[in-house]
Amino acid sequence: MRFYTGQHRYYCGIDLHARTMYLCILEQESGKVVLHRNLRCEPERFLRAVEPYRDDLVVGAECIFCWYWLADLCAQEGIPFVLGHALYMKAIHGGKAKNDKVDAHKIATLLRGSAFPMAYVYPRGMRATRDLLRRRLFFVRRRSELFTHIRMTFHQLNLPAPSAAFHHPRNRIGLADAIPDPVVHANVEADLALAARLDDIIRSLEGTIHQRAKIDDPETYKRLQTIPGVGRILALTLLYEIHNVSRFPRVQDFLSYARLVKSQKSSAGKVMGTSGAKIGNAHLKWAYSEAAVLFLQKNPPGQRLINRLRSKHGRGKALSILAARLGRASYYMLRRNTAFDMERFMN
Repeated sequence: MRFYTGQHRYYCGIDLHARTMYLCILEQESGKVVLHRNLRCEPERFLRAVEPYRDDLVVGAECIFCWYWLADLCAQEGIPFVLGHALYMKAIHGGKAKNDKVDAHKIATLLRGSAFPMAYVYPRGMRATRDLLRRRLFFVRRRSELFTHIRMTFHQLNLPAPSAAFHHPRNRIGLADAIPDPVVHANVEADLALAARLDDIIRSLEGTIHQRAKIDDPETYKRLQTIPGVGRILALTLLYEIHNVSRFPRVQDFLSYARLVKSQKSSAGKVMGTSGAKIGNAHLKWAYSEAAVLFLQKNPPGQRLINRLRSKHGRGKALSILAARLGRASYYMLRRNTAFDMERFMN
């Protein structure tokens, strides 16, 4: 958890929505409200409203789906912008009264009191490619749902379910011919047709993202692929979800962000368990979990390591520990601009 501690003469809290935004500007010394105004989400109106206070102003807004344009506008105009972590802004969601005016005032008050929880403002340059990569994952999951539905259809009819992996198009040839019912046959044919279309879309997106990676940061892209088990897709995910490893001062901060370690809850010397398992970057968690499984393929040193971990912790926890170790290794690789070193990793 990081809080914004910058000192300014004016603090602007914004309750942001898709079409409107409520502004509240507080003065630093007295905490007096110098502006309370509801505006449409138009850059010109926003700049006119904050113009008298721009000399020493910071703008804060909660992290919701429509923050991109506001962050980019502030960066273009040289206005400091802080993004609030939605899960940590309890003062807004837990109040007795809640409306746009109250929420904007609370955001400005949190900024003024150095209690504003910060989220990462992903820069504009690589943000669109990161979002495209996430969209690709959405299409992959929809395609997997189609394959699951096809297998369920075979089970419903008590037919032998195909054992081959459906993500290879060659394994889908003639698949619907095994179903005698013409209506169910049409159902499966529709799933196969949509899966084929998704194949083309996913392939096209992967090509676009791959070309962007060679422009944005080709050295890091290649460096990540030196990790055994990390191919193009996992390397792209790590590249665009991490963005800049220097934003994590310590490796512990990075592992926590990637959901690779658990946070302990304790009070008065008593451990109450763990918490925060859902706080962090789910895409990094997925990438390192996949990398831990793929790391073991055709990798005798890795298999010896997992066997030692499994004998002590069990299989599930052993894979989690391996994923955390890969996260730690990749953190130092990116900090030091070095390739993966298996001998050092095993020690």
